[in-house]
Amino acid sequence: MKNSCAFFIAGVLVLALAAAAASAQGLPGATVRQDNPAAATGAAPAKGGWSERCQANPQDCEAKKAEMKKHREECRADPEKCRAERAARCKENPQQCAQIKQKMQERAKQRREQCKADPDKCRAEMKARREARCQADPQRCAEMKAQFEKRREACKANPDQCAPAKRAAPATQ
Repeated sequence: MKNSCAFFIAGVLVLALAAAAASAQGLPGATVRQDNPAAATGAAPAKGGWSERCQANPQDCEAKKAEMKKHREECRADPEKCRAERAARCKENPQQCAQIKQKMQERAKQRREQCKADPDKCRAEMKARREARCQADPQRCAEMKAQFEKRREACKANPDQCAPAKRAAPATQ
């Protein structure tokens, strides 16, 4: 689960940074754009998330989804290459990386708080997402289950290497 979340976060980060790097001035083939292209057409600025943008322009949305899927597959095949590219982009623009990282941390914190407030709901949502992923890609699901079982056996054999916070001694009453 942690691995798939890390891949998703890494994919989003890579795409965001790739878009920023590709549209920068001075790069061959890059174009210079207005800060707010919606202002020129009189349209409202795109403030919403994916759902609003996809409703406004479904073709662009599908193209972007396909591009993201392709990039995720490439990163699964060669994660070191993606890490190196991300590190290079962050080196070029550390401020943007810091902002993205901060937003991700805020979302994660908010999600943890929601899950503390209603753990059953979170468990049910995670189970539903896992089942959907397993239905979409049974081979990957089987691989993840095998990794999980291997990790569980390793933790049984050597509990000191696994989840130290959960093994803390219970408080005496």
